[in-house]
Amino acid sequence: MNILLIYPEFPDTFWSFKHALKFVGKRAALPPLGLLTVAAQLPPEWPVRLVDTNAQKLKEKDLKWADCAFISAMTVQREPARRIAARLKAAGVRVVAGGPLFTSEHEQFEDVDHFVLNEAELTLPPFLEDLARGRAKRVYSSGEFAEMENSPPPRWELLNLKRYASMSIQFSRGCPFNCDFCNITALLGKRFRIKSSRQIIAELDVLYDRGWRGDVFFVDDNFIGNKQFLKIDLLPALIDWRKGKSGNIFFTEASINLADDQELMDMMAAAGFSKVFIGIETPDNVCLAECGKGQNEERDLVEDVKRLHRSGLQVQGGFIVGFDHDQPSIFQRQIDFIQKTGIVTAMVGLLQAPAGTRLYERLKKEGRLRDEDFSGDNVDGTTNIIPTMSLDALKTGYRQILDHIYSPEHFYRRLRTFLTEYKTPSVRGHLEFSHILALARSFYRLGIIGRERFHYWKLLIWTQFHCPRLLPEAVILSIYGYHFRRVCRAHVR
Repeated sequence: MNILLIYPEFPDTFWSFKHALKFVGKRAALPPLGLLTVAAQLPPEWPVRLVDTNAQKLKEKDLKWADCAFISAMTVQREPARRIAARLKAAGVRVVAGGPLFTSEHEQFEDVDHFVLNEAELTLPPFLEDLARGRAKRVYSSGEFAEMENSPPPRWELLNLKRYASMSIQFSRGCPFNCDFCNITALLGKRFRIKSSRQIIAELDVLYDRGWRGDVFFVDDNFIGNKQFLKIDLLPALIDWRKGKSGNIFFTEASINLADDQELMDMMAAAGFSKVFIGIETPDNVCLAECGKGQNEERDLVEDVKRLHRSGLQVQGGFIVGFDHDQPSIFQRQIDFIQKTGIVTAMVGLLQAPAGTRLYERLKKEGRLRDEDFSGDNVDGTTNIIPTMSLDALKTGYRQILDHIYSPEHFYRRLRTFLTEYKTPSVRGHLEFSHILALARSFYRLGIIGRERFHYWKLLIWTQFHCPRLLPEAVILSIYGYHFRRVCRAHVR
């Protein structure tokens, strides 16, 4: 069978980095890792094509070639996925769907012929077997979780690497925590499952041999779920792998308790990690207790962030407003915290309740779910819950936060706070033409025609005098700020 793998387009959101990608001449931030992994589980004799609609158009000749199309998507890609499924159905192509969106909402997609849900290592084989026998069912699901050593390496050869700003690999699945607004444990469980260091090194080798020298995102929801294994196995292997190589800076996601372990932070920095996304959520302890975020409670979160920065790990922070115990003062408290810590990439969103979470079940019982779709984008100014404070007050306060932290004056001031604290990474990225292109475009877009031009040049001059080795970071984060302001103007305000 001719198999067409299709990844729907991401909307213009904080996470898409669409406006920043234009500076480096890239089309997408990250590749569809799930589909690349599924491709590796298909019969090797089947011809396979990948169309990532974030990086290329889905053409009629693709539909005519395909016997069967596989779609994978997250909730934020719901509407593009719906349009693609309808187009495939009209073209007479068999449609198979999986991934987080369809695992949560498969009943809503009439144009899909078969759903292969949960983890494909478990549900794809029985589907393929039934398909070969002409008796494929509509839904394949499993309450079990796959062991990561059984997960094959992604088929990178299906990608045009030049279209992407970063690559991605997966080391682990599952999260040991159980925040009540997060659906990770519902999708992937609490048991922390990992690949071997041998598997990770093999995947990196393939990328490196194919010429990839850019950033690599470890997509784990909590990279440090097994600290001991990281220290004695994976990180030493990564440090050894780097010898004699250039480029390939890593970034990932982790919990705030990473800041408790200086040895682990130092080893991550030595292995080439430079950024880590952390769900901080709120500086309010009562709200942290409310949402089951015990790992963040009773801590000096400001000092935790600064400790990470001083270790060479830039914190990208997730923040939420709209908890039941949020008071009107929370909006200014969030602003003060973000500015004080120097978290440049601050993703602030309204509380949402994904299906399958404890929060969703509680609010459903209380009759506090709003009659609208869960958007899957918690930074688009929408929410599917009825908050305890008025919805108008919540949205007004939310806009107040974004207007402040992404105004040029306060954004560049926060960026300078970060650069003052940040330890210059010992592992540096590989200089590419796209970086020179981004610098030139930032000079024009931000330094000449942008309304932030005074702040931009002031920052670059200050950085050149105080921490010249961090000048690339100053430019990159200035470009990020431009993207965030564009998204705020277009969708939130």
